[in-house]
Amino acid sequence: MDIINLFDYATLKWIWWLFIGALLIGFAIMDGHDMGIGTLLPFVAKTDEERRIVINSVGVHWEGNQTWLITGAGAIFAAWPMVYATAFSGFYWAMLAVLWAMFFRPVGFKYRSMIQNETWRKTWDWCLFIGSFVPALLFGVALGNVIQGVPFHFDDTMRSFYTGSFWALLNPFALLCGAVSVAMLVFHGGVYLMHRTEGIVYARTRKTLIYSALVTLVLFSIGGVWVAGMEGFVVVAGTLDPGGLPNPLGKEVVQQAGAWLLNYQHWPLTMLVPVLAYIGMLAALVLARAGKTLLAFVCSAVSVAAVIGTFAVSMFPFILPSSSDFRSSLTVWDATSSHLTLTVMFFAIILIMPVVVAYTGWAFNVMRGKVTAEYVRENDHSAY
Repeated sequence: MDIINLFDYATLKWIWWLFIGALLIGFAIMDGHDMGIGTLLPFVAKTDEERRIVINSVGVHWEGNQTWLITGAGAIFAAWPMVYATAFSGFYWAMLAVLWAMFFRPVGFKYRSMIQNETWRKTWDWCLFIGSFVPALLFGVALGNVIQGVPFHFDDTMRSFYTGSFWALLNPFALLCGAVSVAMLVFHGGVYLMHRTEGIVYARTRKTLIYSALVTLVLFSIGGVWVAGMEGFVVVAGTLDPGGLPNPLGKEVVQQAGAWLLNYQHWPLTMLVPVLAYIGMLAALVLARAGKTLLAFVCSAVSVAAVIGTFAVSMFPFILPSSSDFRSSLTVWDATSSHLTLTVMFFAIILIMPVVVAYTGWAFNVMRGKVTAEYVRENDHSAY
């Protein structure tokens, strides 16, 4: 059998849309609960010992969880090179802001407890907050801008030109999406924090869940109504070949009110995706308050995946629509690498991903259990 031609080009493009979506969802679930806990840190832990309990609840996993971001970015670079080039250059300052904020996380974890000084430790606690809150906000802002369309265009040599600015990214709808992202990850992190702690930290975190869940679902609903009346993008029928060679300028795209809801009309089963966002979060809230925190974390992860999946389903086949030159919009069908590249990477990820998932599951299983005040005292020099 000819392995290289196991899948036709159109099928591979669709498969890689699923793969990259899974990697980004994996990042949101795994590193997202770290960011949620970092955002909660100054509010659910009042004493130094309590804050060390919170920090050590993710201390053994946070570095591994960040690799999902690197893997996702690498997959975009390899499978969707034009998306990578356009988005990373257009969102340059936003990406730098995310990186600058994330720099606080490794140094915060490593240096925070090295000196017995209250001011020193509180400073690093707020650095960990910044390193968690800012990325969570800006990732949501980025999604909000993508669904509205990004001001870029290609010239005849396929060079991309971004014509927007950093401050234009901070528009009302994008900030709404950023707020959804922060509230969602605070809830997700709160559920995991309850799973790993007990006592006063557990009790304070339990109280925050109902507020973060309420804010997430209300803002997510407002965003849905907003999107319903928004002018989305539609590829004119017959101008784009799913199995054709990449050529973003070879299609015709128009704007249309309510376009982002068309996929739900064409494939009614996709309505289950946004519905799962509500069901998963409400189930997680009920289970967490009942003390079944592990199952609550699974339901919360389903909700996170469904919120991100709602964006993906609504926009399909668009990946990065252009608001300034509609035909320059990048889609699943015309922004990919070659058939050979997608095939080789398909087999690579099929071999590697099960190992990564298995190792992650093993690591979490080995490091399971509650982080207590006794644990922090007994490991005063080695714990964060």
